[in-house]
Amino acid sequence: MLEIYKSTDTRVLEQVDVVSKGCWVNMYAPTAEEINKVSNDAQVDVDIIKDALDDEERPRIERDDGRVYIIVDFPYIVHDDSGLAVYETIPIGIILTEDNIITVSLKDSPIIEEFRKNRVKEFFTFKKTRFALQILFVISSYYLRYLKQINKKTNEIEREVHQSLKNKELYAFLALEKSLVYFTTSLKSNKVVLDKILRFNYLKMYEEDKDLLEDVIIEKTQAIEMAETYRSILSGMMNAFASIISNNLNIVMKFLTSITIILSFPTMVASFYGMNVDIPFQHATHSYAIPLVISAFLTSLTAFIFWKKKYF
Repeated sequence: MLEIYKSTDTRVLEQVDVVSKGCWVNMYAPTAEEINKVSNDAQVDVDIIKDALDDEERPRIERDDGRVYIIVDFPYIVHDDSGLAVYETIPIGIILTEDNIITVSLKDSPIIEEFRKNRVKEFFTFKKTRFALQILFVISSYYLRYLKQINKKTNEIEREVHQSLKNKELYAFLALEKSLVYFTTSLKSNKVVLDKILRFNYLKMYEEDKDLLEDVIIEKTQAIEMAETYRSILSGMMNAFASIISNNLNIVMKFLTSITIILSFPTMVASFYGMNVDIPFQHATHSYAIPLVISAFLTSLTAFIFWKKKYF
């Protein structure tokens, strides 16, 4: 998909058909024809565009012939086969040419939607450096937002697992831990890119742009700390709840085994008295009560012993 936008002086974002000076070119899951068109119109190497479409591409920043290429990871939500939400990351490329800014990714995302709907303050397509930093800031904000969602889901699953003996909750914990691994790795790589922008002046920045970059770095650092903290907590919770579930299962098995032993005495006594041989008191008036009394006595005694030992 290829979209071209341009800001007017009145801060209105208009969609246009031709790549011109000061416009924003947005591509997600582009076709080969769209890639070649942007490459020719904006004078950008095709390989640079394709790098951002590789879901294994590492975050980095490069500068060549007055153009700056930034690749960072942004978060998104998918669902696995069991319907559990998994938070993953994929690259997004930000290309700053002399006249335009280009964004490239495999998927459309709510991050780009923030700019498409013109929800970001002081957003203009012709302010390329500011626009690039704003994208990085929104990406950091979404990391923090998704981390809070992960923490909320963790608390919800924790409440459920107290009442459950199933593996469903552990699978949910595993999905969240997998998400935190993706986040931690991507956030650290993104921060390396931001540090390079700050130290080596890849972008021409005014004082306000530097303040914005520092805010982005602060947000990214906070997100890294949150991701590592949540990951550590989640890992500990998974181990603890796995032990709890195993212990609960042992308690249930112990209870059922105790009940089985208690109920075996009436069966055993009735079996003895049901044999076709002479047995004591078989001709007594109330001989049928004898096995009942013996069964009740043995059952009660065994139940009392198990109760004292806290088997149930």
